[in-house]
Amino acid sequence: MDEAIENIRRFVKDSFSDRGSHGLDHVLRVASLCELIGREEHADRKILIPAALFHDIGRPEEKDRGIPHEEAGARIADNYLRGAGYAEDDIGQIVHAIRTHRYRSQKRPETLEAQILSDADKLDAMGAVGIARTFLRAGEHNGGIKDAVDHMHDKLLKLTDLMYTGTAKRLAGERHRFLCMYLEHLALETDMPESGR
Repeated sequence: MDEAIENIRRFVKDSFSDRGSHGLDHVLRVASLCELIGREEHADRKILIPAALFHDIGRPEEKDRGIPHEEAGARIADNYLRGAGYAEDDIGQIVHAIRTHRYRSQKRPETLEAQILSDADKLDAMGAVGIARTFLRAGEHNGGIKDAVDHMHDKLLKLTDLMYTGTAKRLAGERHRFLCMYLEHLALETDMPESGR
């Protein structure tokens, strides 16, 4: 199993050319969070870790062709896993987790592994890393500090209430408190009100 996961890790690494808020470092952090949460929640690692590694592989197709990255990623993962000889049921569960991981998705994760992937992806948008990624994202969209702060209020401060697993809820609480403290300090150092509006 570790060899199969290492092969996926190499395949995903070779597929990422862009850096930034959704680069390979994000994918690897999400996979690490999945490992942590999965151990505590007794998830099936052979489903969870491949899903985590593949979850954002469709981002280039979204950027270039407008295809939602969760759909493009699910297709890429399905093709890869079939070629690698994965069991049909495992492929279905991995693809489901990829399709339902996105914050804005109307599709809801129905398995423990899919819920953990969704939680881990949201956790990486919170805390110190989430703040750094938010400023990267603002720069990618030619925005500034106010744009980043608005994003924190529009999305990041709401994520704690959207966690599925007990482990993620605990981790989210810690990251949420840090984010609130950061926004308070930023408001003191700028002429923006704490709300960022």
